[in-house]
Amino acid sequence: MIHGSMVALVTPMNADNSLDWAGLHKLVDWHLEQGTHAIVAVGTTGESPTLDIEEHLAVIKKVVDQVNGRIPVIAGTGANATAEAVEWTQAAKDLGADACLLVTPYYNKPTQEGLFLHHAHIAKAVAIPQFLYNVPGRTGVDMKPETVLRLAQISNIVGIKEATGDLERAKVLIEQAPADFAIISGDDATAVELILLGGKGDISVTANVVPAAIARMCELALAGNAEEARAINQRLLPLHTAMFVESNPIPVKWAVEQLGLIQSGIRLPLTRLSEQYHQQLKTAMQAAGV
Repeated sequence: MIHGSMVALVTPMNADNSLDWAGLHKLVDWHLEQGTHAIVAVGTTGESPTLDIEEHLAVIKKVVDQVNGRIPVIAGTGANATAEAVEWTQAAKDLGADACLLVTPYYNKPTQEGLFLHHAHIAKAVAIPQFLYNVPGRTGVDMKPETVLRLAQISNIVGIKEATGDLERAKVLIEQAPADFAIISGDDATAVELILLGGKGDISVTANVVPAAIARMCELALAGNAEEARAINQRLLPLHTAMFVESNPIPVKWAVEQLGLIQSGIRLPLTRLSEQYHQQLKTAMQAAGV
């Protein structure tokens, strides 16, 4: 079972917005050293919408090769066309990814039956563990718990990244899904509480900045040590908030740049963090112990 702190890894880019392979190598090594439990490559935080398919697959391959089996690598392979999602998921499997993360089809707003058929088709087509990803604030479609529970019956659909921050919804899924179906937080601020309810981890934006703290917080919560886990989360709350002062991954890439780990590149239509938010992020990073 993949569990714990799963960093939604930023994709480093040079100042000219070409991919920064040396920066990616540095980032992966840092997360291995800091105790991150799994890496999500080219998810939304990894700017997947602005990478072409060759770049997308090259990032997956670089991360898989460098990690070399030490922790799981989850590849973002979602698409708003089912056939395209199948192609990307098969390619990620061929490259050695341990699992795939498939966001709900965005913009075209399928029905619940459409969501079920979409994910069931991909699961049947590609024999790799697959995580659903529900983030209605970005996709324009909400996968309802009853649809998730239907999909949870499919053997290689192994969990969901639930990014609504709705703990009541998470509780329903935890109580009603099969025991081996992982409910994972996609909302850093509520991740501790979701794990304490029985969730298995956090696919985290904040872990790009404070990987050791998020890993420890998840470990404590998984062990049922609520007081210490909540104490870490309380210290990180300003940073969780600051990660979304502008659209993700704008703030997190700026923060990781401040750590000296990546260069300034970010691709249009995304832009560098507005100067008015610089001090807020610096203050939040300092409060988090950076």
